[in-house]
Amino acid sequence: MRLIADLHIHSRYSRATSPTTDLPTLAHWAKIKGIDILGTGDFTHPQWYKELQDNLEPVENGLYRYDETLFMLTVEVSAIWSQGGRVRKVHLVILSPSMEATARINRELSKIGNLAADGRPILGISAERLVEAVWNAEPAAEVIPAHVWTPWFSVFGSRSGFDSLEECFGKYTKRIFAIETGLSSDPEMNWRLSSLDRLTLVSNSDAHSPGKLGREATLFDLPELGYDALIAAMKDRDPARFLGTIEFYPQEGKYHYDGHRVCGVVLSPREAIANRNLCPVCGKPLTIGVMHRVEELADRAAGDGPAQRIPYRCLVPLEEITAQALGIGPNTKGVAREYERLITRYGNEFRILLDLSEEDLQRETPSRILQGIMKVRSGDLKIEPGYDGVYGKVRLPLDAKADDQLGLF
Repeated sequence: MRLIADLHIHSRYSRATSPTTDLPTLAHWAKIKGIDILGTGDFTHPQWYKELQDNLEPVENGLYRYDETLFMLTVEVSAIWSQGGRVRKVHLVILSPSMEATARINRELSKIGNLAADGRPILGISAERLVEAVWNAEPAAEVIPAHVWTPWFSVFGSRSGFDSLEECFGKYTKRIFAIETGLSSDPEMNWRLSSLDRLTLVSNSDAHSPGKLGREATLFDLPELGYDALIAAMKDRDPARFLGTIEFYPQEGKYHYDGHRVCGVVLSPREAIANRNLCPVCGKPLTIGVMHRVEELADRAAGDGPAQRIPYRCLVPLEEITAQALGIGPNTKGVAREYERLITRYGNEFRILLDLSEEDLQRETPSRILQGIMKVRSGDLKIEPGYDGVYGKVRLPLDAKADDQLGLF
């Protein structure tokens, strides 16, 4: 049975997150999206950890349940330190096998920084020392570098990262078995680096509000449920158990291209290089995006890759498709009503976007929404690439003819 997991999210105790991000709301939206296993996020925060302890029911080896949703204990932490004459800022996702293990990890990390200050705590320690602290506290915990290409806070980021995993993790590099590709890159971009061939490419939403759950996710087919089974599938990459990932179209990510948000400048890597990586308006340094960094570090041409290539699918959220079909904003009541109607009719968002045939969807889906779903599946869309913290803009080439099916238009 296919399982969809989104293991990197945040609670309301992280900065810049929705105050509605609590367990009932997360479980509710997991069902709407079609997510089977959700990361808890933020387990280092004392108040959130207590809520998890009080409300999650242990059900399988290392997995917990709230309502009908399974949870795995996870957190994203920020390591900030100086190395090689530069300030380094790297975000890491920690996976924990139990509440007891989590308590030990929290005690160890509380010696390094103030865990109550933020659901994603900032720790003044190198990534190498941080993973050592985690594994000393709990050897079965796992660490996955988060959104590895983001300019500001990642292993390969242009502003604060490294050119290799070895520079970042030192003697512990071989224990890092997976990386999170992030919203602004997809597996094909990562395949261009032969140094990443041994690593499993995973995807998660990094959601700061419940409605953003599942914008990226990882797919499994496990013979048995549990923390160990999930980790083993990621490590082994057996195609019968590790089925691949669900991705943003990377151009839609907010750091895909180079640019300078203040001046409204967005450039391809080639254009940025031709301009000496400086903003053509104000002359200040551009924020170098993910595509540029991939080009810098790649030792393969675009389209080349390893022999084993795990499948992936790029999607556009159903609310965005619906908004364009209706010709109104994505955060409007009209979109919310139609989104809710489709979910009620068909079960969940992933079922609509991934599984149901065009014939099945035709029965109760307005034709322009259906057309949008099919165009996303085929990749027939146009995207203005994101840059310097600005999300890209997806344009679905829908027929102009009005559609009054179900009285929606």
